[in-house]
Amino acid sequence: MNKWLPWIVTGVFGLWALSGLRPPRPATDFDSIGFGRLPTVLNGRLQPLDSVARNSLLLLCGKQSVGLGRGARMPAIDWLLEVAMKPEVADGRAAFKIDHPELRGLLDLAPDGSLYVGFDAIRSRVEEIETQARRASAVPVENRSSFEKAVVRLSSGVSLYHRLKNSFRPEDTEDFAAVVAAYERSLGPGLAAWRLRQENRPFSQEDLDRLSKALQGFDVLSSLAYPLLIPPRDLQTGREPWSNLGTSLIEAIHAGEIHPAVRFYAAMASAYRLGKAEEFNRALADYRGWLAGPFALEVRKASREFIYNAWRPFVVSLALYLLAFLAGCASWFGWFQVLNRTAIKLLAVGFLVHTAGIVFRMALEGRPPVTNLYSSAVFVGWGAVLLGLIIERLNRDSIGVVMAAALGLLTQIVAHNLSLGGDTMEMLRAVLDSNFWLTTHVITITLGYSAMFVAGFLGIVYVVRRAFTGTFTEAIGRRLARMVYGVICFATLFSFVGTVVGGIWADQSWGRFWGWDPKENGALLVVLWCAIILHARGGGLVRERGLINLAIFGNVVTSFSWFGVNMLGVGLHSYGFMDQAFVWLMVFVVSQLLFIGLAFSSGPSGARCRR
Repeated sequence: MNKWLPWIVTGVFGLWALSGLRPPRPATDFDSIGFGRLPTVLNGRLQPLDSVARNSLLLLCGKQSVGLGRGARMPAIDWLLEVAMKPEVADGRAAFKIDHPELRGLLDLAPDGSLYVGFDAIRSRVEEIETQARRASAVPVENRSSFEKAVVRLSSGVSLYHRLKNSFRPEDTEDFAAVVAAYERSLGPGLAAWRLRQENRPFSQEDLDRLSKALQGFDVLSSLAYPLLIPPRDLQTGREPWSNLGTSLIEAIHAGEIHPAVRFYAAMASAYRLGKAEEFNRALADYRGWLAGPFALEVRKASREFIYNAWRPFVVSLALYLLAFLAGCASWFGWFQVLNRTAIKLLAVGFLVHTAGIVFRMALEGRPPVTNLYSSAVFVGWGAVLLGLIIERLNRDSIGVVMAAALGLLTQIVAHNLSLGGDTMEMLRAVLDSNFWLTTHVITITLGYSAMFVAGFLGIVYVVRRAFTGTFTEAIGRRLARMVYGVICFATLFSFVGTVVGGIWADQSWGRFWGWDPKENGALLVVLWCAIILHARGGGLVRERGLINLAIFGNVVTSFSWFGVNMLGVGLHSYGFMDQAFVWLMVFVVSQLLFIGLAFSSGPSGARCRR
């Protein structure tokens, strides 16, 4: 049984990991899944409506579903359907997260009440929210108080919510399909009346007024609508631009007819609002059939991203890394062979899912694996897990698997928190949307980060096992020190090459190889710290535990290079400014200093450590 138990456990969790690839089922009779697969354009990139729904909810409440009470949750796409087509129902859904005490007091929310509230709970204070947000916006970002940041964030959320309400139909329209049909009937007579008036000939004022009234309503829709739902009419002009629903209705004056996509969306909006699931599903199927011809490429891309969203491979890998970490730690206290093999296999499955997620993102974006802070966190974790698997393959003592699982887990948590800012596949800045040298630079420099963290966390394993377990021996200490030294050599190579290649890219993009930019200085700090470690060890300035402590402090240097310089908010590389992460960065730094202090203060028997 002991022989097969690791395979059984791995098989169960492997099947669970793959289960996310099954097509989800709609939560109601309305085919919300098919609706979520529809392509749209937002923030410059084509994506499914499911991504619009998920990213909008992330901005509003930091989650990808809405709580319904008693543990039940509503998928993001079903929430979007309600917001767009039954806003009076959606207004009661707890889609806004308001956790700042002063802001809750301003909105008359109970101090000990739920952090998640519906729009109905804040509707009467929207004007006050906007007033406070305007005052806060006049203050520079770096000088804003926590209340000012919270009220600006809530104001942006309210604005987004209002735009979503007016993206698929005017918010106050009961039967949008009938409105569109009436507008289409008024187009011919109204345009004829307008031409006659231009020619100073008799015309029908009633026909002209009917057309003008319809256009006024569509003008509001055009200015508020959020995603661009309507594909171009003429494919000869390329696949851009898409337009929102209101703009397309206004442009029907020039085309002389309404875009077919508008009719399909209007039919879906009316059917959903009137509770007619069969009509909604029929209009949806007809629209997908219409798209399948000229826009087959867009439909396939949106469908692939929908599958990626539903699978959530990095969340799956996070869970597998946690299980591998627990099994690896437990193996040091008994039942080593079974738990060690189980941990390795779970880590390998998590790594495969992690890899598949990165490849999936690359295919969707058509970009290298690292394009922003979010993807860098994902890739740094991937590189750390790969190195951990190699180390475990060479040693088979659970050190590699525990270190790799811990780093994989932590980087996925970092990535998850970075994803709360919304779309993680946003369009690249022009300077980043380029060449071979950028791709080489970001891959090598992030692999250098991975190796530095691996070395540092191996050092933490050394300190923790030495201080708190009875499994540490001098042989294990020497082996860990050799691992750390070897990984530092790897980190030195990739950090140096990545920094040099980054200079080549900078020369091509900005016309100078080096400019002492904060991010450039951060990369140089990593290279210099690696060189310090290697020289100190090679020159006999430090021994085993000195090497370990230098490696642990390398986590501080690397985290500053990776995140800290972005928080400075200056320089050509400050693309990921996140002032909220400063506290967590400081917590991480303090934790590393505590590990270094622990290494100096205790040994296997509590004696003071030598250098």
